[in-house]
Amino acid sequence: MAEEASMQLQQTQLLEKTLWEAVLNRDPSFVGQLFYGVRSTGIYCRPICPSRRPNRNQVCFFQSAQEAEIAGFRPCKRCQPQSETVPSTAKVLAVCRYIEAQGDRIPTLSELCSQVGMSSSYLQRRFKQIIGVSPFQYADALRSQRLKQRLQSGEEIAHAVYDTGYGSSSQLYEKAPKQLGMTPKTYQQAGKTISIVYAIAPCPLGYLLVATTEKGICAVKLGDEADKLEHILNQEFHQAYIIRDDHTHKEWIQAILNFIAGGKVHLDLPLDVRGTAFQKQVWQALQKIPYGETRTYTDIACDIAKPQAVRAVGNACGANPIALIVPCHRVLRSDGSLGGYHWGIERKQKLLTQESTPKGINNSKFKMTLSTRRCANVDSL
Repeated sequence: MAEEASMQLQQTQLLEKTLWEAVLNRDPSFVGQLFYGVRSTGIYCRPICPSRRPNRNQVCFFQSAQEAEIAGFRPCKRCQPQSETVPSTAKVLAVCRYIEAQGDRIPTLSELCSQVGMSSSYLQRRFKQIIGVSPFQYADALRSQRLKQRLQSGEEIAHAVYDTGYGSSSQLYEKAPKQLGMTPKTYQQAGKTISIVYAIAPCPLGYLLVATTEKGICAVKLGDEADKLEHILNQEFHQAYIIRDDHTHKEWIQAILNFIAGGKVHLDLPLDVRGTAFQKQVWQALQKIPYGETRTYTDIACDIAKPQAVRAVGNACGANPIALIVPCHRVLRSDGSLGGYHWGIERKQKLLTQESTPKGINNSKFKMTLSTRRCANVDSL
């Protein structure tokens, strides 16, 4: 009996040591599972609370906010631990729906906080962890998307600008290079003043389409039929000046073909791609994955310091405009399954098999290499 009691005591001490380290490190993976009370103040907090860490001998641990309150502790006003009774993820999604409903304006942060009963600092932090961007950036991206749709439909620029919530045309023109990639007038004309040259070549994955502007490669697509790839390109830039020329930038196309065939392990080509700040962050992380290795969506979310934005990472992978150069095929689900791929699961499998046996390396068995960093309690796609 004495030995059993001693073992239980050791296990309890080990558990409390782990919980205390989570508090000291403000570990987000314990959010919703761990609350700590401070006897000297009578307040309980989340492990990620920004307040100064208390002395260890003043701290006790709880599994829920209700348990802490039953013990006589009151919630911290900074981290608002009582809001965990309604999962913060659901509240963040409610904020997204509210922002989406405001078609002609961007709501203020205090307005959003009042909708879900969260402090501004906590809402900002949780929103960015889950969605990948701040509430304002999310609203701004929606506004930009609505503007694009109106411009493409032929609506007058002035009406589109004010109806989508831009305070003035000058405000839009300041943002135009980042959000539209061009002036509103040019965008309205679907790239009418842009010249795009593309080439199509057969490859082991079917057909490869590579489209370029004067700045660099703007699209890389894979498919079973050359006609369908041409149709997709023309839809995206339906008023641009598009011509096919299989000889212009032939060396770029050959480099990609060599990559597909396994004769080249790295692509360093000039690019002209546009995306949101978050998408570009994800794409840059993908380009850092070494040839022959893979990562999970969770790994990428951790790499860009947004561990809760796993689904947003998946969406950014799906929006990748330059297949192969940005190797989104190297991203798998947390369980090791292939997940999705814009150009087809079979192509993804072929690419991974090809890369698992690079030239000069005897490695017939595919090995999934995970990054050394881990994120706990993040759902896989």
